[in-house]
Amino acid sequence: MILDNLFNFCGGTTGVGNSDGRNDVPTTGTQTSSNIVDIGVGFANPGNLTGLALPGNAAGGGARDLGIGDDPSLKLMVLVTVGFTAGTSLQVNLQGAPDNGSGAPGAFTIMESGPVVAVANLIAGVRLMDLDYPRPAPGQAVPRFLQLGYISVGTFTGGLQRVQGFVVIDRVDQINQATGAFGSGYPAGITVAN
Repeated sequence: MILDNLFNFCGGTTGVGNSDGRNDVPTTGTQTSSNIVDIGVGFANPGNLTGLALPGNAAGGGARDLGIGDDPSLKLMVLVTVGFTAGTSLQVNLQGAPDNGSGAPGAFTIMESGPVVAVANLIAGVRLMDLDYPRPAPGQAVPRFLQLGYISVGTFTGGLQRVQGFVVIDRVDQINQATGAFGSGYPAGITVAN
């Protein structure tokens, strides 16, 4: 798995009230990730592809093709890095917004939502949202900007809880057992000779 900081939703300075520089620290209510990912492509001269501008350039304001339907397609990975205490549950959703015409995000809409996860299951290593990068919903403008939304029920206290989220090309997809430990694929009692 390769983590690319240009596809990192966490550790920034906007959205969630708390960030430790690498993780988001959701607390209470509805919040957004501390980084907004810009997948825009602008052209300084639309008739000439050699005039390609950097993603932050408002000229053009299109969006890169993230390979919807490709094999392998890009994936979302959102995981707990430090377990949660107090509170009731957390849900994560992916939100997208078009360019507002000046190189900034327009209105964000929800593209996909993860499951509601009870606080008892919000332990380190638990994956909150694993899915292939989704196609925009019917009627939704092709998003140039992406962010995560956190919906917290109850109040998470102590500031210990941490979440990371990335767009990745590949994930290590082993299931978690009820204890939070990764499942190895072998039933208990099996010895594998080296």
